[in-house]
Amino acid sequence: MEALVRKFKEISIQDIPEVGGKNASLGEMFNELSAEGVRVPDGFATTSVAFRNFLKENEIDEELKSLLKELDRKTYSNLGQIGARARQLIKEAIFSEEFISEILRAYKELGKTKEIEVAVRSSATAEDLPQASFAGQHDTFLNVRGEKALLEAVKNCFASLYTDRAVKYREDKGFKYEEVALSVGVQKMVRADQGCSGIGFTLEPESGFTNIIHLSGVWGLGENIVQGAVNPDEFYVFKPTLEKGKNAVIQKKLGSKEKTMVYAESHGHSATVNIDTPIAKQDEFVLSTQEILTLAKWAMEIERHYGKPMDIEWAKDGISDKLYITQARPETVHHAKRANVFYEYKLREKSEILASGNAIGSGIATGTARLLDSPRDAGKLKEGDILVTETTSPDWDPLLKKVGAVITDKGGRTSHAAIVARELGVPAVVGCHTATRNIKDGDVITPSCAGGGTGLVYRGELKFDKTEIDLGKIDLPKTEMKFILSDPERAFQLSFYPHKGIGLLRMEFIITHLVKIHPMALVKFDEIHDELVKKTIEELTEFYPDKQEYFIDRLAQGVALMAAAFYPEEVILRLSDFKTNEYANLIGGIQFEPQEENPMLGFRGASRYYSALYKEGFALECKAIKRLRDEMGLTNIKVMIPFCRTLEEGKKVLETMESFGLKRGENGLEVYMMVEIPSNVILLEEFARIFDGFSIGSNDLTQLTLGVDRDSELISSIFDENNAAAKKMIALAIEKANKAGKKIGLCGQAPSDFPDFASFLVNSGIDSISFNPDAFLKGIENTKKAETQKK
Repeated sequence: MEALVRKFKEISIQDIPEVGGKNASLGEMFNELSAEGVRVPDGFATTSVAFRNFLKENEIDEELKSLLKELDRKTYSNLGQIGARARQLIKEAIFSEEFISEILRAYKELGKTKEIEVAVRSSATAEDLPQASFAGQHDTFLNVRGEKALLEAVKNCFASLYTDRAVKYREDKGFKYEEVALSVGVQKMVRADQGCSGIGFTLEPESGFTNIIHLSGVWGLGENIVQGAVNPDEFYVFKPTLEKGKNAVIQKKLGSKEKTMVYAESHGHSATVNIDTPIAKQDEFVLSTQEILTLAKWAMEIERHYGKPMDIEWAKDGISDKLYITQARPETVHHAKRANVFYEYKLREKSEILASGNAIGSGIATGTARLLDSPRDAGKLKEGDILVTETTSPDWDPLLKKVGAVITDKGGRTSHAAIVARELGVPAVVGCHTATRNIKDGDVITPSCAGGGTGLVYRGELKFDKTEIDLGKIDLPKTEMKFILSDPERAFQLSFYPHKGIGLLRMEFIITHLVKIHPMALVKFDEIHDELVKKTIEELTEFYPDKQEYFIDRLAQGVALMAAAFYPEEVILRLSDFKTNEYANLIGGIQFEPQEENPMLGFRGASRYYSALYKEGFALECKAIKRLRDEMGLTNIKVMIPFCRTLEEGKKVLETMESFGLKRGENGLEVYMMVEIPSNVILLEEFARIFDGFSIGSNDLTQLTLGVDRDSELISSIFDENNAAAKKMIALAIEKANKAGKKIGLCGQAPSDFPDFASFLVNSGIDSISFNPDAFLKGIENTKKAETQKK
């Protein structure tokens, strides 16, 4: 006789036909991964046999089949009525005495005769397969206590096989009625209502970058993440350095977490209610660094065990303070994508920005905005319209098949709207806060997710380009192709291009956009004269008791994303290269910057790092780099010194770096120098004795060779990297570096704009060329052509 109930200790992943993907996965982890430290709450599951017996015993099997034949499969106009009738049939049916007895026996054994709280979860027997995840389609009941409440929850789970969203999902996926049964998992309750909970992916959910574990979390029950009711905390953990035992948390984003979902006791089981999160808890991360690393290690063990990227749910019991994995299923979005093929979108025009939020995907769409309050407004939505709403839940799924894009006020990267948008391949901008206020129903809008992690919603129908790129067909030339980068938001996506790393990572962008504050204003905060500036700095550094730590942490996180994205290829990080007028634009900068007549040729680059005017600020840069390399394990980072005028200056900078813990050669640290001053070329053999490599900054080198201020409109026409004198300086630098046995590259636009310039560099013996992302593919093409024609 086939079992009606099976304990987790009796279940493995082979039992999907009997207990569904969710329960089979829980049993597999409970039995196979406990020895690795992965903690899964114990439980049991009803079987598909029990479900099918229930239908037959109550003689509703054929009635359900006939009912579903009446479904309007063109417009689904009667979906609501069909689903409601099917659920009613199940709820009015009764369990056999044998089935009741088996459930209650297992419940008593689980609680060791006590009536304990349990989670009761639906698990469809075709569920959580790589090609189809029924996530969110069926019901879950939490904090269920007592025999009567448990039996009621099991029956309600059975009935949820016929929610409107579940019926529509099965129709879309082509599952036949008889192929799917419902198993119910009953698990010891993790009291996340008094702790926290969240979701994890064993890849970066937007790009599919596989070396990242992405965790998100909220206070209380995790339903707030799925519903997109709050913006969660987010954590990025880098797998290669996690395996080496490093502090691999490369980025932490504090979410607002305005609401906490907790239980409201009612008739033996708990309804849920959202309460306001205290301000102090909103300002606190839900997980400590050690807890983040623990969950990340568990996620890696789960991925390794299953041999594929996984989508995980976790919870922390607020009573015991223990972490648990409550679910794991294969990740389905990136699994289904064509390898090496993606579409690159680029806006050709811009207009007024109506809203901004988290970008989901990398696409662009245009269409008519439809502001809907609930799925009941479905009649207003036409094919291709752009849904604008506060938040979505699984009840919205039948509607979302029609939309051209999704825009929500609430929600993070792992909210329901984000997950469904990825599955459907439509762009979404979530967590906008003000979208439903700024966008009017009927507005023509253009949501764009093509700019990285921030999505923007523009007024009007804007033109854009869509290009298919098959990266598998791109062969790199012998000359190393590297990126010039500054924005962390695009790093993961760009890492899929064939490349040899980052030849120039500009620190200035990260300081301007992520740090915003002049480092000396943090070092000498108590000496700031302007009270408004002090107040602004206090607000920005609110969560950092040590204001200098704010600079170190923010800078390290920004660089870490890019270094991780391109690991293990080298990432050459240029130390800050603001000019004095640019430094002065940072918050608090005016007080600490001298005024210069010609900042382009003034107090910039190497001369700042050992100067009393900036040395303490430079220490913060060095501490951030030391953290990246030594603590996070991102040893692919190399450091580059800009605008180093003399040998003596080069030596002083190296000595200063060493005094701050960054010693050339220690832990494999290589220090490069920018070649952008004629003195660099003339004395390159001498510079080669104190530096490990070089990168030609063709803009500055051309400027100083020709004596042209490239910022001056009056003489900008004279500035030309193709000028014979400029090219002779470049060729001489390459020749001397080659002779000294030191690597030398070039960062600039000319090799992508001019095929002849690429040919000149190849013939001169350049080791690498670095390009801006928009010029990268053209640069590869020109360089390959140059190598073919090489003399």
